[in-house]
Amino acid sequence: MKHIPRKRFGQNFLTDQLVLYNIIEDIAPAADDTMVEIGPGLGAMTKLLLESLKQLHVVELDRDLVARLEKGFAADRLVVHSADALKFDFAALAVQAQEQTGKKLRVVGNLPYNISTPLLFHLAEFAPLVQDQHFMLQKEVVERMVAAPGSKAFGRLSVMLQWRYRMDLRFIVPPTAFDPPPRVESAIVRMIPIAQPLQCALPALEQVVTKAFSQRRKVIRNCVAGLLLEQDLIDAGINPQDRPEAVPVERFVALANILSRK
Repeated sequence: MKHIPRKRFGQNFLTDQLVLYNIIEDIAPAADDTMVEIGPGLGAMTKLLLESLKQLHVVELDRDLVARLEKGFAADRLVVHSADALKFDFAALAVQAQEQTGKKLRVVGNLPYNISTPLLFHLAEFAPLVQDQHFMLQKEVVERMVAAPGSKAFGRLSVMLQWRYRMDLRFIVPPTAFDPPPRVESAIVRMIPIAQPLQCALPALEQVVTKAFSQRRKVIRNCVAGLLLEQDLIDAGINPQDRPEAVPVERFVALANILSRK
């Protein structure tokens, strides 16, 4: 029976074989990798990954798709986790990877557009345990992730992820590559955790960045008023008259460290 994509799960299944092969080539899976695929859907990318991997883990929320995956692949090759990726403990798989191969976890997936940002922040909690991440996301989201300071796309998502990862937009995927076609273009992003990110208390960085970008049209001095003083901005190497999108990641880290010391 044909599976009908469900809007509440943000299901758009990648069907274009050329795009799929390009993604696999970019990921370059090795036989002994411990890899987890988020949102395998009907298993189009799953099948191609298993041509290289000895075993693959997948995390799928839709129980109908879980049943299809369990029926369509050998249990010793495909380990299906019927779970919500937003709540899934990726650390357990990472520990398993370290014990079995001495290598870190690799994460891939076509992320549902409706949960992409919270899922990226959830995965950032496990960044020290991860070798790399390759995701298909809405192109606009990827552009925000990789945006440079000074661009209109640079914002909270840019700062929080660039503090933790080196990221690269690999290529664009058109709506016609999916069934059903989404209304927007997609893009593949590669995310490699930074081994030693700038020292910073994450709650302080989140607080500063959220406050700074809450009113992007204002200068940063006005954005962070009530949380930090103008002198704090100067001490962090920030021009108080700059707009938030002009401030590089390392300056936000310096400001967060000042907040932490208060």
